[in-house]
Amino acid sequence: MSDSPTKWVKVIDQGRCIGCHACTVACKAEHDVPIGVTRTYVKQVETGHYPSVSRHFQVTRCNQCEDPPCVPICPVTAMFIRPDGIVDFDREVCIGCKACMAACPYDAIFISPETNSAEKCNFCAHRIDQGLEPACVAVCPVDAILVGDIGDPTSEVSQIIGRGKVDVRRPEKGTSPKLYYANDTTFARQRAGAGAGTLPSGLWSDVPSVQRAASPTATMAAAMIAYDIPHHVPWDWKVSLYTWTKSIAAGAFAVPALFLAGASTAATVIALIFLAITGGLLVADLSHPERFLRVLTRPQWKSWLAIGSYFISFYGLALFLALFAPGAMRWPGIVLGGLTAVYTAFLFAQSKARDLWQSPTLPLHLLAQALLAGGAITVLLGGPSTALAIGLAAHLLLAASEWLVPHPTADGAGAFHNMTGRSGYGLGLALAVIALAVAWAVPILGALAGLAGVLLYEHAFVQAGQSVPLS
Repeated sequence: MSDSPTKWVKVIDQGRCIGCHACTVACKAEHDVPIGVTRTYVKQVETGHYPSVSRHFQVTRCNQCEDPPCVPICPVTAMFIRPDGIVDFDREVCIGCKACMAACPYDAIFISPETNSAEKCNFCAHRIDQGLEPACVAVCPVDAILVGDIGDPTSEVSQIIGRGKVDVRRPEKGTSPKLYYANDTTFARQRAGAGAGTLPSGLWSDVPSVQRAASPTATMAAAMIAYDIPHHVPWDWKVSLYTWTKSIAAGAFAVPALFLAGASTAATVIALIFLAITGGLLVADLSHPERFLRVLTRPQWKSWLAIGSYFISFYGLALFLALFAPGAMRWPGIVLGGLTAVYTAFLFAQSKARDLWQSPTLPLHLLAQALLAGGAITVLLGGPSTALAIGLAAHLLLAASEWLVPHPTADGAGAFHNMTGRSGYGLGLALAVIALAVAWAVPILGALAGLAGVLLYEHAFVQAGQSVPLS
């Protein structure tokens, strides 16, 4: 035995799996997993044409990553890595922000309808601590699931992995999964909507379905997912709306402070109102809204959700003080407003599961939207439309760049296709074009059209980013 610390890994032999779902049932019984959600399940894919039909299985669950994206994005450290490498969670700490769900490339995390906290497969850590095997391993009738210490060269899992006959899901995400698949079949790998065919190098790599179907190495023309489980997008309209209200809150003060040498009391009040709405939306989106203060009292400083909460809080304080000392708060308000506007880009970048959100231009786009929104508020308060026109032009230019720069992954391209197919996307850009055209002649119309256009665009962007299936 090795003297190094234990590092648990799991190997699933897909060639042995018979699709009996015993692992799913055992997991539910062991952890009292409620109906409607699951920590582990067996996806089924059927291939061929009658009467030559085959069924293939894929056991799906948390991949126990070496570099798990769910851990750094959690604002309160509810997701954590144990010394033995097991990625575990604390349901009593979780605030239900669903950031871990947006970050997981394997769609393995869910919000329990009973605890309202994020849960997933945790390797049956309580059984491991007692020297027992995980429940799924104990009940598998064909020994298709194996666990062991990868640091022990005599362990069966270490020998299987050492022979190099295993693969992992989505290696391009750089998470270094510790869940390995042996004797896997091409068709069980397919994600929802993907075509059949032997994959190019890189198991479960992000390859467009059209490329798979057209591959000269394709082995079967027909493949259909026969059994899967539903996965709901973690962030709904409240997150889309929050990005819009945050842009108004950031721009309403910062734009007149920059362009007019100071924000009026009315502009400051509007910024405060929309910042309060932004905070309200963030709290309302939590499945544990009563725990929202934990983001501030026990922050996890790697999480941009925690960092952003402090930006919003300090910006709110600066706006309040600006009501009494506008001159002294001018530059602090501008800086904090800018940080409030752009931090969401870095939060989205931590969501490794969503390729559309990984754009390096996203901070600029959010800054442009804040400039647009602030310019619109300035116009509605009787000010000039210069900032509105600049913001609209920057917004449209950055939106156009999404068409000009190819998306490096199939998921990114698929999400962009879904975004452009949404009616709100086209209408949002059309309103922005109209707003830019009339910004000087009819500034109030331009301001209203610009604000409406950004709202529709943001909703399309946020929702389309979550539209590509991951499992």
